[in-house]
Amino acid sequence: MKIKGTKISIIGAGYVGSTTAFTLMESGLASEIVIVDIDKNKAEGEAMDLSHGVSFVSPVDIRAGDYKDTTDSAIIIITAGAARKPGETRLDMINKNYVIFKSVIPEIVKYNPNSILLVVSNPVDILSYITYKLSGFPPERVIGSGTVLDTSRLRYILSKDFGVDARNIHTYIMGEHGDSEIATWSLTSVAGMQLNEYCNVVCMNCNDSYRKKTVEDVRNAAYKVIDRKGSTYYAIALAIRKIVEAILRDENSILTVSSLLKGEYGISDIYMGIPSIVGSDGVKKVLEISLNQEEAFALKTSAETLKSTLINSKIDFTKGYSPES
Repeated sequence: MKIKGTKISIIGAGYVGSTTAFTLMESGLASEIVIVDIDKNKAEGEAMDLSHGVSFVSPVDIRAGDYKDTTDSAIIIITAGAARKPGETRLDMINKNYVIFKSVIPEIVKYNPNSILLVVSNPVDILSYITYKLSGFPPERVIGSGTVLDTSRLRYILSKDFGVDARNIHTYIMGEHGDSEIATWSLTSVAGMQLNEYCNVVCMNCNDSYRKKTVEDVRNAAYKVIDRKGSTYYAIALAIRKIVEAILRDENSILTVSSLLKGEYGISDIYMGIPSIVGSDGVKKVLEISLNQEEAFALKTSAETLKSTLINSKIDFTKGYSPES
């Protein structure tokens, strides 16, 4: 059953926020899109530019506004944050973006106590966890974009190397959306064949060095784009659209969104990109899939990296939001 209401609000009118608004406008998923940014002129300019093309798409009202204008949104997409500079990792950005989130999240919650929050800003896993703590929302209604894009990057690379449609390659990138993420080679399949079987039949090119290089290419993909054009936004906007579509159409899609772990894989109290069933309630279930020993160890290491970063940041995110605070 489709979730009630088709109003979507986007917090942040930068490259990612504005491109996300464009992809949602073209998708026909929303009847109303509200763009909020501290730079009101920028938000108004983006809304105006998009609105001038409404005669080419399904009916949609696109406008700039403040937090009050987001009231009763089905989904709030949070893209606000400091832009990542060349040489910066996602984890380097935590303190910059925490300051922003500390002011943004209470305003969102004040007007949208029943919305689903979709965090895109980096470092997305940590900021999803902080959003969960600051909002006081149940974890299923706080989702991060996680490794949905990373998984797509892996499928793209494999599709080029194997000469097949990326949609026919099934695999996951799991863990941190960043340098400690892992590829689930043991679960990778093409045409129903496991990776080694497919390679033995078709390409003969899936040894350890190939796998290592491929994972490095996935991890470094964003850095390469940033070095060349300053930021990434097209592919992540498409990933966001897919997550929104899964929610609004109650698809029960399995996506590697950033979800709160509660003991799965021996990991607790951290958000990571994990295959999860996504539908109208948000994350309906975090899936504990079978990993080989090496992958399970690497996933725990990724979790420890994120937890260590939270501890070292010394950020007080333990107090939930309440209207009286």
